[in-house]
Amino acid sequence: MKKILSDIKNHVLTGISYMIPLVIAGAVIMAISRVGGSIYGITDIWDAKYADSANGIIQLLHSIDGFGGTALGLMFPIISAFIAYSVVDKLGIAPGLVGGMLVKDINAGFLGAIASGLIAGYICLWIKNHVKLPKSMSSVVPVFLVPVIGTLATVLIINYVIGVPFTSINVGLEKWLNGLSGGNQIIMAAIVGAMVGFDLGGPVNKAAVTTAMALLTSQVYAPNTAAQVAIIIPPIGLGLATVFAKNKYNSALREAGKSSIIMGLVGVSEGAIPFAVENPLKVIPSTVIGSALGSAMAVGLGAVNEAPISGFYGWFTVTKWPIYILSVATGSLFVAISSVLLRSKDAGKELETEVVDYDVDEEEWEN
Repeated sequence: MKKILSDIKNHVLTGISYMIPLVIAGAVIMAISRVGGSIYGITDIWDAKYADSANGIIQLLHSIDGFGGTALGLMFPIISAFIAYSVVDKLGIAPGLVGGMLVKDINAGFLGAIASGLIAGYICLWIKNHVKLPKSMSSVVPVFLVPVIGTLATVLIINYVIGVPFTSINVGLEKWLNGLSGGNQIIMAAIVGAMVGFDLGGPVNKAAVTTAMALLTSQVYAPNTAAQVAIIIPPIGLGLATVFAKNKYNSALREAGKSSIIMGLVGVSEGAIPFAVENPLKVIPSTVIGSALGSAMAVGLGAVNEAPISGFYGWFTVTKWPIYILSVATGSLFVAISSVLLRSKDAGKELETEVVDYDVDEEEWEN
């Protein structure tokens, strides 16, 4: 059972890793359009009325926003297809894509897309392993039987078995999140932020971030705002700690601190990993609390990030961006100050005598 769960986790993480570049591409393209629209005083450049604008640049910006939306619209088909690909290689891509499109159409959400990929992958794997034809007809299995039977079985199961419950879960989650206000919304943001700050690019982090991204397709923005704030707080905060207290860090960590700040500014949590590996019991509590604090502050004070962009290049497209930046700064300073206070005065000297490899592979960290 443990092996099965481990395999499923790896398949899901593979699907997420293929989905994230697509989401970022779509989000950045949309951000370019919306920044351009703001130059003309337009805050809803996506509205269809701008398709026939007399200003050619506004028409172009409207089209660009649509292109970005097209990329984001592929989120569920792509994650479903590449989860299936992880299970059974390229045989699972076609059934996974079609299953993901159906999930999108019936509004079964992120969980439905994950289920679609696993169903498609394991059905195709079963066909591959159990359907045996004469050698002269063996080529029929991968080019005909697997895509046809695999796709048909996947969409039938999604439409008639799991579709209704997953759609109900997704719609219920959307209503619950949209209904949150005041203290409840702040608590939700703090929980999302804490999850993102917990393992810095690992499975808990990815679960929170990708779920928040998926909710964007339903116009639920608070979880994404919380997640995008939390992504950048740990690397910026730990990088600042090496600036505030150089004597408490060895030369390797001071160099890692410089990279960590830069990685944080462009939206990469993994810049904090060397510090977490070196002293997890003191670093991780700081990153969890700091990320929760920054996320709760941003959401509680009304900042809204409608795009899955955490890097500085997207900050000025956020509603109430000064509050958003202040929240990032507050969380980062908490991580920096608490990390410095928790380290012993002689930690830097002690570490200078050790040979430590901080080149940690992200996949190894996740496992």
